[in-house]
Amino acid sequence: MPIPIDAILTGKARHFRGDETSAIAKTPVAGPQRVGFLGIAGDEQADLSVHGGTDKAIHHYPRDHYRWWAEKLGGHALLETPGAFGENVSTEGLLETEACIGDRYRLGSALVEISQGRQPCWKLGHRFGVATVPATVVTTRRSGWYYRVVEEGAAAAGDSLELVKRPQPEWSVERVFALLIGGAGKREPAALRDLANMDALAATWRVRAEKLAG
Repeated sequence: MPIPIDAILTGKARHFRGDETSAIAKTPVAGPQRVGFLGIAGDEQADLSVHGGTDKAIHHYPRDHYRWWAEKLGGHALLETPGAFGENVSTEGLLETEACIGDRYRLGSALVEISQGRQPCWKLGHRFGVATVPATVVTTRRSGWYYRVVEEGAAAAGDSLELVKRPQPEWSVERVFALLIGGAGKREPAALRDLANMDALAATWRVRAEKLAG
């Protein structure tokens, strides 16, 4: 079933902490936005060594989690509108337990593919003013995920996200995140070896899987 897109969001790199910059502050944009191989037109990443690129062109975070986070944090102004987690796409109705590595979706008229979960860093904690937010993302696996763009197109709030193909239903974003980021891989070396050879998984995560597998 098609999932309505709540918001398409972009952001510019700006001062974030001291001399460091970040484009984590994304805001909704109106009307159709071009979806290219490196992301949504007008969006930026401050540190291209860890953000952006073809495997992390678009970040999707489920707005379904916002109520949980609001209860966890005792309310927070960032959670009143989409974009709290630096996402480019906001929807309700699709979670990490369902979305899978290699899933292909129509995002408006573009075709996108899930490449990896989102590994949190200190910037999430600094953005919320709560240092434990990244660790909580890891322990709860409320990570969101990244897309690579297979076919360019355009997308807007009010368009749909529609599943086209799910070739690997056994490899949910949650499961892969748990194995590679959450520490579960220590108990499943065979699964790590499978991930190291998974073409649909982002290259950096395949390397991580191979190292963890030993």
